[in-house]
Amino acid sequence: MTNKDGQKMKFAIMSKGDQESNDIAEKMRTYLNGFDFEYDEEHPEIVVSVGGDGTLLQAFHSYSHILDQVAFVGVHTGHLGFYADWLPSEIEKLVIAIAKTPFQVVEYPLLEVIVRYVNGQKEMKYLALNESTIKGLEGTLVIDLEIKGQHFETFRGDGLCMSTPSGSTAYNKALGGAIIHPSIEAIQIAEMASINNRVFRTVGSPLVLPKHHTCLLKPVRNANFQITLDHTTIVHENVKSIQCRVANEKVRFARFRSFPFWKRVRDSFIKE
Repeated sequence: MTNKDGQKMKFAIMSKGDQESNDIAEKMRTYLNGFDFEYDEEHPEIVVSVGGDGTLLQAFHSYSHILDQVAFVGVHTGHLGFYADWLPSEIEKLVIAIAKTPFQVVEYPLLEVIVRYVNGQKEMKYLALNESTIKGLEGTLVIDLEIKGQHFETFRGDGLCMSTPSGSTAYNKALGGAIIHPSIEAIQIAEMASINNRVFRTVGSPLVLPKHHTCLLKPVRNANFQITLDHTTIVHENVKSIQCRVANEKVRFARFRSFPFWKRVRDSFIKE
């Protein structure tokens, strides 16, 4: 199998690490090599995730620096996932599809998070496929929230969750956020246990921001935060601001068959 430049198509496989996932990963690697694919963990054109949505999140972050060059596909060895849609019993069918079929690329929007510091330290930029959460290190999070350069509210509570549309079915949903179709380029802000009384007030509802709207979070009294990005947690100190918006980058999924979003939602939360 060759790519558009006439070279061997390059692939990589990321396994959850359990015995079943490792066995499937090794079998797929053997099959694809047999179709004249080249295994290349550094610069793959297609990445197969074997495990669950957590494994695909790991794969995404491993290749977040070359998102415009790589497409992802998932085999789930646990519960049906939103990203991993192929069954272990279908790997032969998947391998043939990869080898013989020009796949459709589906792009999903991502969340960009930029952390800036008061001490002149270089700002840090991150991408999230599902969500980013922000919590204070010392008790209640107190933070000013600006939208498009205008003060919106001062939030007091446990924390805030910024999610992508494809991540809206994850932690965001547990916080009472809306489920958003991933064709909509937006981010969502959901509150975690906000404080609302006669003195302190927040809007109390999730906010959906379009691509051209930027959310800026500014510390009110403490500049140290715990920030999660999908499955990783990082402590940031001396924070000046945290900027969140729809990223310019997108994640690319290789589709070989229909995988409707609302069917995934129904199968995950409603279907018995």
